[in-house]
Amino acid sequence: MASVLRWLALLPAAGSVLAAAPQPPIPYSENGEVRAFVGEMQDRHGFDAAALLQTFAEIHPLNAVIKAVMPPKDPQVRSWSNYRARFVEASRIDAGLRFWQEHQAMLTAAGRDSGVPEEYIVAIIGIESIYGRHMGRFNTFAALATLAFDYPAINPLTDADRKALFRGELEALLLLARETRRDPLSYRGSYAGALGLPQFLPSSIRNFARDGDDDGRIDLETNPADAIASVANFLKRHGWEPGGTVAVPALVSGDGHNELLAEGILPRRSVGELAGHGVTTAESSPLIANAPAALIDLVTPGQATEYRLGLRNFYVITRYNRSSFYAAAVHDLAQTLRAERSVRTTPRETDY
Repeated sequence: MASVLRWLALLPAAGSVLAAAPQPPIPYSENGEVRAFVGEMQDRHGFDAAALLQTFAEIHPLNAVIKAVMPPKDPQVRSWSNYRARFVEASRIDAGLRFWQEHQAMLTAAGRDSGVPEEYIVAIIGIESIYGRHMGRFNTFAALATLAFDYPAINPLTDADRKALFRGELEALLLLARETRRDPLSYRGSYAGALGLPQFLPSSIRNFARDGDDDGRIDLETNPADAIASVANFLKRHGWEPGGTVAVPALVSGDGHNELLAEGILPRRSVGELAGHGVTTAESSPLIANAPAALIDLVTPGQATEYRLGLRNFYVITRYNRSSFYAAAVHDLAQTLRAERSVRTTPRETDY
């Protein structure tokens, strides 16, 4: 009797309506924009439209990706102090020093061929994936499709451009998969489609990735040699100046520097021109005095703003991630790694 009563308790009350079963998400193969994209892939690159539609039939929009790109409900003011602390910290430094030691020969070769100092290659891989520890678990094909066809309405001035960018990356992923004879559904990466130890987007893999150990294939997911060579090549191809300075501390006075900040992060003015706007630096070097620089402000709420002069190589780092915070964190982690490596490898008197 008790079991019958428990069963009756599960029935809907009189006059209630049973909740409708959740509907399965609509596959992308039924999306009109996707079908137009498939037609373009057929026309431009000779893809089999039916086969590509079948691939799209296996995926649907990823709510987690849409959520990830949405601005927070309670936006917090960006803080350079907090941002830096996420990346220039003990566990990442220790991991970076181990990575450097384990792959010294490849880093030496990549630095020699590209002109990029080893510590910057190590720092970028550390910030991007903690040396392969965090490479993302999203299905890359589904993530890029979500951003290409269902990018959420955030800013009417930029939404269309962002959708176009991700359609370009989706196109690059399909071409990459065909070139490497790989199933496009087999890739896993970040919610934005970045892949492997260096977190390259598909277009960057096609344009800048390199076979670092000459084994005849490029594997950024499990082969550190390829990741090292690829990061070095990316920076070289974007104009890295061998032996050039990345950034130096700056001092500002008056209000003339506001005009410089409005000019952005592309180096435009000499040190002499900057001085005319109330910006100086204690660093003295012909490389700095004769090179164009940009004024960079690193803001932390409630604290004095930190200013730096970003030179050509600072700007090159922002081609990897177009953020002055990012480039400054790469620079600081690289300098910290170099200093720590020197300390830990310098013999002490007690070692004799």
